[in-house]
Amino acid sequence: MSPASTEPRPLLDALRAGTPLPAFPEADVAQARRLADDVGSASAATVEALPEALAGAVLEAAVLAGQVALPEALSASTMKPLAKAAKKALYRLRSRGVTPAEAPRAAPQAPAPETLPTLVTVVSSTGQYGLLLTRVVHGGVELLQVIASDEQGVLELTRTEQSRGSIRRILKHGLKNGFGMEVSREEGARLLAEAAALNLRTRTPFPPDLEAALRHHGVQPLHEPEPLPAPEPDDVRHALEGDQLHATPEIAEWMPPDAEVQALMEQVQALAASPLALSGVQRQEQVQQRVRDAAKAYFTPEVRQRYARRLWRMAAFFDATGRALQASIARGEARRLFHGLEEPFSRFAETLFAKVVVLAAAGAQAQAATGPEAAPAAPTGERRSPGGLILP
Repeated sequence: MSPASTEPRPLLDALRAGTPLPAFPEADVAQARRLADDVGSASAATVEALPEALAGAVLEAAVLAGQVALPEALSASTMKPLAKAAKKALYRLRSRGVTPAEAPRAAPQAPAPETLPTLVTVVSSTGQYGLLLTRVVHGGVELLQVIASDEQGVLELTRTEQSRGSIRRILKHGLKNGFGMEVSREEGARLLAEAAALNLRTRTPFPPDLEAALRHHGVQPLHEPEPLPAPEPDDVRHALEGDQLHATPEIAEWMPPDAEVQALMEQVQALAASPLALSGVQRQEQVQQRVRDAAKAYFTPEVRQRYARRLWRMAAFFDATGRALQASIARGEARRLFHGLEEPFSRFAETLFAKVVVLAAAGAQAQAATGPEAAPAAPTGERRSPGGLILP
């Protein structure tokens, strides 16, 4: 074989003519013949596997056929001589007006829908809570303000359009002042659906616009909310620590319903007026027993589940406000209450009634010390957000 026969073009001619090429392995020559005859199907890997001269001949076949794909692929080869030859081949093709086809441009992604925070207020003593849901409409923002009850469902609902700045100020004020916590729009819509389901179960009439609000937020009334997780081994300890939850500003306001408060106070007053000669310790034990009995009588299975869900929601609020211990206790109490574990009895439930007696005693002492004319008047004002939401 003459030196000239190792140049790409003469070597390509020899491959196509079937001329013997003893300087190269027979298998490589056969592979090079096939690739030269069908250069469109040649891959970069198969060409890189050939001896350098045969690979150059296949590249020559690609140039003559006006095939850009193979030279373009080989221009990034780690085999430097082959990559250099491929770049020369691409230059020759471009000089003839043959250029690589442009890769299809990805369709521009649609901008993500604008989302604004959703606010859920803390749960009140009566199981009421507020919900602020937002929805972008007509270039503005629709603000949905909801007052709901975990016993009746949605009680009040108003829809207004606000500017984005106004919405953000309302939500920021609510978060800053501890009225509630921020949740996702999906979570807020789920809470709305759960509340609407309660309206149906308790036959509480839907407020105006509730059906439209459910439709706009893509939810339907949920027949039954998800059950709480099963109790964990450490929850027994939480049952003995539940009284600590009443030391938080939010749950400190929780009290039993008026009827239960009245019944307990009548029993305590009857003990005080009893003609039995009881020591101070005995009388205190009797009061504690009345408190415990009242709590056990009130916390029926239905009430247990109601308070369990309240505590579960408050646990999320405690987490959001950096109170991990209180969140852990609230979740432990919630799991035990929901699943009906009675021993040891919930210190949270017992303290709910015990503080009725403590507060009554403190009030009586204060009134005795200052006289009835100094007794403070009952508060009549409502807590409202800057946007007018009545806060429970």
